[in-house]
Amino acid sequence: MGKFIVESPVAFVVGASRGIGKATASRFLEEGYVVAGTHRGSGVGDGVHGIECDVTDAASMKAAFKEIAATFGRLDTVVYNAGVARQDLLIRMRNEDLRSVMETNLFGAFTSVQESLKYMGRARSGSIVLISSESSRTGIPGSAHYTASKAALDGLVRSAMWEAGPRGIRINVVAPGPTQTDMLAKIEDADLDRLIDSSPLRRIAEPDEIADAIFKISTLTYLTGALIPVTGGEGLGY
Repeated sequence: MGKFIVESPVAFVVGASRGIGKATASRFLEEGYVVAGTHRGSGVGDGVHGIECDVTDAASMKAAFKEIAATFGRLDTVVYNAGVARQDLLIRMRNEDLRSVMETNLFGAFTSVQESLKYMGRARSGSIVLISSESSRTGIPGSAHYTASKAALDGLVRSAMWEAGPRGIRINVVAPGPTQTDMLAKIEDADLDRLIDSSPLRRIAEPDEIADAIFKISTLTYLTGALIPVTGGEGLGY
């Protein structure tokens, strides 16, 4: 990547405009990182270097990584948090909805990992964290495309770790349980009550709690290829 332009470590959060991504960007800022984050026109939090980016467009993603290299001269951590969900029964699911979910949740993550390996590999150091979901193991009725896209991240990481490891790069998956985000706000009250009842802690996670786990996992120097559930105990009996 060339000579460092900044001395502080640089974290890049893909999908940083709200929810878990915004909280994660803030967490890295608190730890003294220089932080860049993507958005789609809505902007990012204070102190974050915003990059407007379409994660479904590989050229847009590559341009974002190139901007970070040119602006900061280093890349230490990448968190891929971008994601979309659709609700429909499998028998009625439209191909265009399946494609939309896969392009954001999986293809965008794939490009992010590719670009991360390229730029981090030059420094022979770095950490990548992909944000999956507890539903990748437990499933959700009406969300087969979402759960399939998230489960695919597990396989991506298990293969990528063999290519990333010799370059000094770690790659892991964090799988949050239900969290207070815009996505969760769309569900019915009765469904929300069922989610709360299924958690041993009897509550929904706050974005800051997931962000705290993401930060800590990103800094563990002998952890790679791992799927880390941050679910309050929900789903761990499956």
